[in-house]
Amino acid sequence: MGAAVKILIQPEGVRIPAGFRDLDAFRAWARSDDFPERGRIDWIGGEVEVDMSPEDLTTHGTLKLAIARRVCDIVEEENLGVVLTDSFRLSSDVADLSSEPDVLVLLKESVDAGRVHLIPKAGAPAGRFVEVEGAADLVVECVSDSSANKDRIELVSRYHAAGVREYWVVDGRREEIDFTLYRMAPERHEIAPSDPQGFRSSAVLDRGVRIRRIPIGSGLVRYDLELR
Repeated sequence: MGAAVKILIQPEGVRIPAGFRDLDAFRAWARSDDFPERGRIDWIGGEVEVDMSPEDLTTHGTLKLAIARRVCDIVEEENLGVVLTDSFRLSSDVADLSSEPDVLVLLKESVDAGRVHLIPKAGAPAGRFVEVEGAADLVVECVSDSSANKDRIELVSRYHAAGVREYWVVDGRREEIDFTLYRMAPERHEIAPSDPQGFRSSAVLDRGVRIRRIPIGSGLVRYDLELR
């Protein structure tokens, strides 16, 4: 039986095959030239979820960029690994998952230890990769109207099963940011508590982190990932 397909918005010209036998078949399609260049298409527990909703400028796009930029500063300055954003894939057979996170941190030590593997696109030259397989170090999802249930519920257990060390869920749709930092524990991800100043401890970054929303006028908003 093929996978069920959950389509939130599907514009003309974006075509999803009728059904996939399993995760491997979906991943092979995702690495092929037939895979759409638009939208976000995930495999979650046997369902294909297609989200073509436009990205909100003030609550998603700028928020994602601010987090990625600050995390990248740390990872690159300390030569720890790389930070990935947009149009790459994280897959896990154990979690029955293949998703496109907003931000992902991949440390060299995890690659060297074999906890994650880099998967090339079909027919690509050596050293060119489009997919991360296994236990990523840190995944960030910025909540949108169409992704709230997936980010807050479905992916929490899936990323834990995949071995993701930390999972950040960041919701910038209100004046006060809702930031949940999940960290690895034996049975399920645990929620890291915040201190009186709103900082949460990140083991991956080895720092306390908090996120501020800063209106700058003209209807624009920027965000700051603060570290200590």
